[in-house]
Amino acid sequence: MKKGVYGKKLGMTQIFTEEGLVVPVTVIEVDPCVVVKKKTTETDGYNALQVATGEVKEKNLNNPDKGQFKKAGVAVKKYLRELRLDDISAYNVGDEIKADIFQAGEFVDIQGQSKGKGFQGVIKRHGQHIGPKGHGSMYHRRPGSMGPTSSPGRVFPGKKLPGQTGKDTITVQNLQVVKVDMDKNVILIKGSVPGYKKSLVRIKDASRTAVAKSTK
Repeated sequence: MKKGVYGKKLGMTQIFTEEGLVVPVTVIEVDPCVVVKKKTTETDGYNALQVATGEVKEKNLNNPDKGQFKKAGVAVKKYLRELRLDDISAYNVGDEIKADIFQAGEFVDIQGQSKGKGFQGVIKRHGQHIGPKGHGSMYHRRPGSMGPTSSPGRVFPGKKLPGQTGKDTITVQNLQVVKVDMDKNVILIKGSVPGYKKSLVRIKDASRTAVAKSTK
């Protein structure tokens, strides 16, 4: 990717355009991401920036992370992440990447962790139908037949069963930047963004050019 930044999802709201249209937007707060380390092809095999963001007390960090910040000579931060960029020559340790790296009208890809919903049954997890509701059926929300009996005597891989739901890494592509407010350090993104409130999301330039919708 050519550029990117990490931010905190605050939630959703709506704004009005000059034409009076309502646009639902996700508000992402972008604390300046401080460059802690530069990784190059010669030393690490790829080009990347190690960046830090988010406020945290130093006592809540482990010693390896403290050592990273001490070596770089920057203040401690809550999150330590990487941005794999095509060109990192313009950045130095201690530089800040802010919300103004993006402009209104640009298209971005946003990666976040979806909401965790715990251990769920097949009806909620896979959208299967509920069984008969009569008391005599005694089969209301169970997953159904497990498959063959004596031959081959096992459950085939891929069977839709109860299990952990959510908390997956999800990337939504080609979301439009509606507004960048540097006074409040926020970026307004059209539509919804994966993740729960106050979760960390990565914003990067779109992987492909979005096709503009016809106004006819």
